[in-house]
Amino acid sequence: MTVNKAISTLTAAGLIVRRRRAGSFVASPPVQSAVLQIPDMQSEITSRGEVYGYELISRRYRDSLGKVGNERNFLLDTSLLVLKCRHLANSRPFALEERFISLDVVPEAAEVDFSTTPPSTWLVAQVPWTRAEHNISAVNATAGVADDLAIPKGAACLVVERRTWRVADEITYVRQTFPGKAYRLIAHFSP
Repeated sequence: MTVNKAISTLTAAGLIVRRRRAGSFVASPPVQSAVLQIPDMQSEITSRGEVYGYELISRRYRDSLGKVGNERNFLLDTSLLVLKCRHLANSRPFALEERFISLDVVPEAAEVDFSTTPPSTWLVAQVPWTRAEHNISAVNATAGVADDLAIPKGAACLVVERRTWRVADEITYVRQTFPGKAYRLIAHFSP
């Protein structure tokens, strides 16, 4: 019974494939794979020879509206921790981070002092995930983003949106906006 429960859990996570009358097999890796790592902003900035800084701009709690915009994968009425923070390089704005964390999936996030610990750093160290999605786009800075990043309104920006899941439960959604001239996105991969 214990082995069956373990195999069922691995099957639900997509790591095992069960075939009737043939048995259970390790799942083949997907044809598509993530070529982007989940970055640690502090490491990214210090590897450039710059001094890292971090500021929490806002922290609030609310329920998900479900199926709307950036919340489309969170279930309706999921409790969310909504954070807005800024990463700095040599005291200059490097990235604006807007993040939703599901408190239904990660309730311990409600107790974390995100004024001193960046959310990505804490999440990567504390919360295992099974799947991630990146969406990369170029946008012009809105007035609010321009103010937060100390750039002119309409300036070119790189936006990286990421969602992470544990099996079927979405853990977090984040939108990171970088001034276009401050960040280069590089990914190494092989076939």
